[in-house]
Amino acid sequence: MRTTLALLALLTSCTSVTGAVAQEKVRFASLDGKDGAAPTQLDGYLFRTSKPGPSPAVVFLHGCGGLISGVSHRIMSREADWAAKLNAAGITVLMVDSFASRGSGEMCSRSGFKEWLYLRRPADAHGALAYLQTLPQVMPDRIGMIGWSNGGGAVLFALGKRNSGKPTSFSGPGFRAAIAFYPGSCSTQRMGADWAPTVPLLILTGQEDVWTPAGPCKELVDRATSRGAPVDFHAYLGAYHDFDWPGLKRRELPAYTTRAGVVPIVAEDPAARADAIERVRKFLAARLRDSGPG
Repeated sequence: MRTTLALLALLTSCTSVTGAVAQEKVRFASLDGKDGAAPTQLDGYLFRTSKPGPSPAVVFLHGCGGLISGVSHRIMSREADWAAKLNAAGITVLMVDSFASRGSGEMCSRSGFKEWLYLRRPADAHGALAYLQTLPQVMPDRIGMIGWSNGGGAVLFALGKRNSGKPTSFSGPGFRAAIAFYPGSCSTQRMGADWAPTVPLLILTGQEDVWTPAGPCKELVDRATSRGAPVDFHAYLGAYHDFDWPGLKRRELPAYTTRAGVVPIVAEDPAARADAIERVRKFLAARLRDSGPG
């Protein structure tokens, strides 16, 4: 455990954002309450765009390391960097902290992973959606979500029929679009043969990613698109896991060795990151700003 914590500290100390402060820390309910149980109250970090008038919004679902660095106690630099870019484009951002809100630390290691918490994250996403729809500065039918790795897997679940986290009583507009970076659980085995989202989804991953491999993900997407699912998949040649994390130096993470014996590798890929920024910009501009049903 000490090795795992030390490695996580090294990763977060090198990549946590410096001087970034969320515009507002908020609290809202997950939609995970079942069989009369009280829903989990979640911490969120709201980044408002400075542009006037109601704006589109995006829900952020963090990776397996959590949203807040255990070293600097700041929001991870990957999420902070993306929030700044989306704010500049006129999009409000709500980051959801699924782990600290439940007293959980990292879920990258086999000992730290909690399947029950992972499967509640889609309900967290829909709770964030419902909260954003109460804000007058947010366009309620123009809300998307972005997830990274573990959070990317939550995105896939949220758009499917299994563990979607969306109760039948939910009456507001659904998510307008979604993006999953190197998503976990991206395989037919995990999502099911019937996985076919109806919401436009962009999946961006690295061809050299050994933590969340591109191959099974592509097979899942091909099966879904053959049935008309609006999913766009792109794998970057030579890119590893976390390729969009600014300044992340290449390193192996033996403390997070998978059950299959694979040692994860993480690294920024500047070319892939630059391309992803442009793809995300165009994708969100087309899906969150056009007219039509929500």
